[in-house]
Amino acid sequence: MSDHFPQFEVIPAVDVQDGEVVQLVGGERGTETRYGEPAGAADEWVQAGADTLHLVDLDGAFEGERANADAFESIIETAAVDIQLGGGIRTVDDAAGLLDLGVDRVILGTAAVETPDIVADISETHPGSVMVSLDAKDGEVVVSGWTEGTGLDPAEAATRYEELGAGAILLTDVDVEGQLAGVNTDLVSRVCEAVEIPVVASGGVATVDDIVALRDAGAAAIVVGTALYEGEFTLEEAMDAVAE
Repeated sequence: MSDHFPQFEVIPAVDVQDGEVVQLVGGERGTETRYGEPAGAADEWVQAGADTLHLVDLDGAFEGERANADAFESIIETAAVDIQLGGGIRTVDDAAGLLDLGVDRVILGTAAVETPDIVADISETHPGSVMVSLDAKDGEVVVSGWTEGTGLDPAEAATRYEELGAGAILLTDVDVEGQLAGVNTDLVSRVCEAVEIPVVASGGVATVDDIVALRDAGAAAIVVGTALYEGEFTLEEAMDAVAE
């Protein structure tokens, strides 16, 4: 474990589109359910005991430019927890600006796949601060809002980014994302075995048992969105289950 996740964490997702918290099904735009404004959601999760918040600018992820910066900046300034933020971070300057603002980890997806050296460049000035987001679908890494295959094996890709200085891997299982359909522990354990850095799992969590299964598969933390917003279980229940 790195100092990022000294113990297993359940991390609530605050995915923002058009200034509102949403959850998508399978990453498809137009499938979103809306859950109010971001600062309120962030505050709710912090009050419930979250140690980290997972903020994603969905407009940024799809359009390639960060679109919800104002909403996030107020959260970054006020939340007394770790913040990991992704969506539309395409350059070293984008990343450095966010890290200097108080973000603990920047999440790079498409940019890391297209220009892997960006991971090394950011890590040089902000060691351990890059979380590389690998979205896996049918056993390969996909990019550009999950629409394009890369032919990369997720475990091999994770190893490559670890060598470039990534501080953590965010592994999203697109096949089960947002569907409350359960998790694929084989994928997670395979990637966890390939690297020393923490692997944070995301996608498909429907029950507290899913969270325990991902922890047992080797994940350092788990990002949960839909299940928490839909009230399948509370953050406290999830944290209690993995504390036992």
